[in-house]
Amino acid sequence: MIKAVLANPSSEAYFSVIGAGRQSESKRKPLIMIEMFVAGIALDARNGHPIVVLNDGTKRRALPIWIGGAEATAISRALDNFKPERPMTHDLLLNVITQLGYKVKQVEINELASNTYFATIQVKIEDSASKIDVTKAIDARPSDAIALALRARCPIFVSAQVVADGTIPADFEKDEAEAKEFKKFIEGLKASDFRMKSDS
Repeated sequence: MIKAVLANPSSEAYFSVIGAGRQSESKRKPLIMIEMFVAGIALDARNGHPIVVLNDGTKRRALPIWIGGAEATAISRALDNFKPERPMTHDLLLNVITQLGYKVKQVEINELASNTYFATIQVKIEDSASKIDVTKAIDARPSDAIALALRARCPIFVSAQVVADGTIPADFEKDEAEAKEFKKFIEGLKASDFRMKSDS
């Protein structure tokens, strides 16, 4: 099942993003976001460069993102539920966010430009006593955003445009089987199966 939502009104689809150098005030339309999940870390067979792979809910599409070695280690440790004796960088970042009264609501990979992915971390403060509800979007690299999301156990969303531009088929056998079944269906159609329709 694929979960799609509109970008949060406070995200870069609407307002400026903290630390972002790409736009001062974004005027873009709301983005449609699709939830994706970390499948794991792979290595580029050509050069051994680490890649984080995200899958959609059906595991039919995969989004590979080339990342650095340190970030790959941080993501792998989070996937393995590794608990360091002292906080590492992303553990420290999560601690700072929570100690300031915020929580990580979600992370969004929302843009692909010049072969570079851009992401935002959505942090939210909720104070029921004073009725404060503030969400801020912080510019981030996708690798750091993913490493933080795994530690905060929050969802990862990818814009529909990035999914369309950056994903590859993840289940070739199933896709091929469905293509063959559809081709067989088309070949079995006869002219008599269609009824002429007019626009009147």
